[in-house]
Amino acid sequence: MDEIERQSGERGWATARTLAEALPYIQVYDRETVVIKYGGHAMGDSAVAKQFAADVVLLKLMGVNPVVVHGGGPQISAMLDKAGVKSAFVDGLRVTDADTMQVAEMVLSGAVNKEIAHWITVAGKEADVRGIGLSGKDAGLLTVEKTRRTKRDPDSMIEHEVDLGYVGEPTEVDPKLITRLLESDADWVPVVAPIGVSEDGQTYNVNADTVAGALAGRLAAKRMLLLTDVEGVKDANGDIIRQMTIGEASRLIEEGVATGGMIPKLQTAMAAVRAGVEAVVILDGRRPHAMLVELFTETGAGTLVKAG
Repeated sequence: MDEIERQSGERGWATARTLAEALPYIQVYDRETVVIKYGGHAMGDSAVAKQFAADVVLLKLMGVNPVVVHGGGPQISAMLDKAGVKSAFVDGLRVTDADTMQVAEMVLSGAVNKEIAHWITVAGKEADVRGIGLSGKDAGLLTVEKTRRTKRDPDSMIEHEVDLGYVGEPTEVDPKLITRLLESDADWVPVVAPIGVSEDGQTYNVNADTVAGALAGRLAAKRMLLLTDVEGVKDANGDIIRQMTIGEASRLIEEGVATGGMIPKLQTAMAAVRAGVEAVVILDGRRPHAMLVELFTETGAGTLVKAG
């Protein structure tokens, strides 16, 4: 036996050991719902997108019910730049006028949504696992109301309302369609674009993290995975925190340890746990197989936030 054959054989044994060690975790997630928030930056790389789709298919074939909610901020910005439209942001939320809303819906519900669903279908072709692209407008999935934000004038210290345009907050999630897809004999993977409709029929752009949290709570998901571009939540010394309660997460924000974009992610995680999700994990979606490491190994791959 030459060296190449020997190494190949060793890899085979290592793979078998990994699968055997994963058995307890596979059983924990059998037929459980896992909501995955897939971020806009991770979607910019087609190789990463294809690997993500393959991992989602693997989750489905291992008995998990994955539901994908995606963002698309960078893709919207790129399309607006091509059109010569400048974007303004308030507290991380894009100010969305009527023209911007049209572009946002076209990008999110169109190009991005269908591409993710397509890659899942391609990755699952042999086992007939299929991605199905949806938005919050389909079957009354997501009802929203206009987001209200205030900002304090630094000179007068007076609070005044900031008009974000067509930016919404979820008020009601009707998961009937998602539930039917998950309960079907066919292997469907719902892929949801963060677009919602108000009671009066107006279309709104909604923060994808917020949609994922609201949907995960309504589905009583076992886990919600927030795929982002950082390893997890760091403490004051810069070390990754592997697990925390929502009380500890709140203190990180109050004490200024959690800053910038991590604050809304922690707020989303806390809200999802309060809404009924068993735990939320913030992890680096750029790393290959991060979801598999988180769900099916003892060490996990990010920061887990739970009730207590």
